[in-house]
Parts: sequence; structure tokens; C-alpha cells
Amino acid sequence: MGVLFDYFAAASDEEAAAVIDLPGGPASTAAALPGSPGPKRGLFRRRGQTTEPEPSAGSAVTPLDAVAGRGIDPVVQLGTLEELLTGRPYDEVVADPRSGLDLAVRDGGERLVLTVTDSLRAALANAKDDALERVAEPWSGTEEFWGAADPAELTVFLKDLARLATRAQDAGQRIYCWVCV
Repeated sequence: MGVLFDYFAAASDEEAAAVIDLPGGPASTAAALPGSPGPKRGLFRRRGQTTEPEPSAGSAVTPLDAVAGRGIDPVVQLGTLEELLTGRPYDEVVADPRSGLDLAVRDGGERLVLTVTDSLRAALANAKDDALERVAEPWSGTEEFWGAADPAELTVFLKDLARLATRAQDAGQRIYCWVCV
């Protein structure tokens, strides 16, 4: 069984939480699912101010600005990325209140919307392409990738995520992760 991770920008935690009910995630144009069950305890150790979004069943939606996550999780793997990009210790990164805070949970944790730290958004938005290329090599060698990551593929993901972070920062938005098991 695979896990899908899509990263997206939203203007507020409430807007991000509403993505939980979009079939296919933040880049989908499908209508929200009606009558989804209430929030449940989070998968990634945190339980935030979990919001019960108001689905607008039957109406098509505009897709959000999103990047396919390529199997990269928002807590552990992006935590090590943030450590490499910023020099901020990993333990401090994952202790950040916005590191993997669950905003919405469905289906017993099979669908989630999680936060990504503002410091990672800023680091990515301010990073030059050559810096992203340089960080991909040591990032690919971290234990979180089990020795199976290709630095070239990570570089493509990093550049896509950095462009998303730049657009989000310019628009006063934050970065979130939609997770589907």
C-alpha cells in the first residue's frame, strides 16, 4: 500500500483543512465529498485545532497551487531537509508547533491535512537552484530515504517545492501537506 503526499499553498488553516474532502487532493477539480465523518486523532503524534470543514457538495472547485510529494513525508523527511537547508537542529524542527500539526483527519487517519513549518517555507522560497542541487545529495543519503533516493529526482522535487514556497510566501500563504493512505 502506498501513501500519497501532495504539498499545497493555502491562505489559512481553515482553507487548508477543507482540502481533506476533495477527492484526489488539492490539485483536484472534483467536488467536495458530502457528509464526511468528524475529526479523529492524528497519525503524526499531534492533534491540533482540528477543523471540521464545511464541504460544498456538488460544486466543482478551483484546484489549489500544489506539488506532487513523490512519497516524501512532511515531518521526518522534510524535517531533515529543513535541518540541512537552515542548520536548525532536527529536534528543534520537529518540536516546532507547525511541524506536522494535523488540521483535518478522515477515515481513521487514512486522509490528513498537515502543516509544514513556516521556516522551511522561507528557506525554500529564498534558496537558489544551485543551493537546492547541493542539498539534494546529502539529503538523499539520510537514513529517512533508506539509501534508495536519487539526488537528481530529489532536486526536481526540491525545485518544484521551492517554486511553490516562493509563490506562497509572495501571496502571504503557508504550505500544507495532504496525505492519503
